[in-house]
Amino acid sequence: MPKHTRAAALATLTAAALAVGTALAAPAGAAAPPKFLAASELPPHPSSDWAAGPVTDGFPAELAYCLGEGVPAYDYRHRVYSTDLDTNAVQVTVVTGSAAKGKALAALLNEEIRSCADRIEQTYPDVEAEGRYYGALPVEEGAKVHGLHTETSWGATDIHLLSVGRDGKTVTVVGWGQLGDFDDAPVSAFKKTTKKAVNKLY
Repeated sequence: MPKHTRAAALATLTAAALAVGTALAAPAGAAAPPKFLAASELPPHPSSDWAAGPVTDGFPAELAYCLGEGVPAYDYRHRVYSTDLDTNAVQVTVVTGSAAKGKALAALLNEEIRSCADRIEQTYPDVEAEGRYYGALPVEEGAKVHGLHTETSWGATDIHLLSVGRDGKTVTVVGWGQLGDFDDAPVSAFKKTTKKAVNKLY
């Protein structure tokens, strides 16, 4: 699969942003781990089918441009999704120790996403970034949806959608991205994907 412009534009944003916990296998007799989205549950791509990678231990590099340094060390698991073209996605889940810890983590992740555009511009003067908030969703303990647009000085432009949802002590983050701007973002479809992601955790 060819490298996306997104990877070239934001590669330096992820270089030192992965000092977070590594997922551990559940011990025998432990509760079943949270379920992940199927490829068919992502926003439809107009000309390419989604493919889902394996569920993998650790925090995904694909989200480190906004969620890397400062994210608490938990046992994260993630799954990466891709198309044959310029669109990709990722989901990460984490089971915290309690509903209170889950609520605190979800709040922190939402704040990190809200401040992401400012942090990108402060750190990388050749990148212009703008964030948008698309509202809360009534699913389990709630989910919030955000958008992020970046444009480099050499003309690369990318649009990302990110959401944070919670079911009790379990938190999930879904990220979607492709070349383009806010007009190219499938916000309604992504909200449906976010609801499915939270509902199917258990």
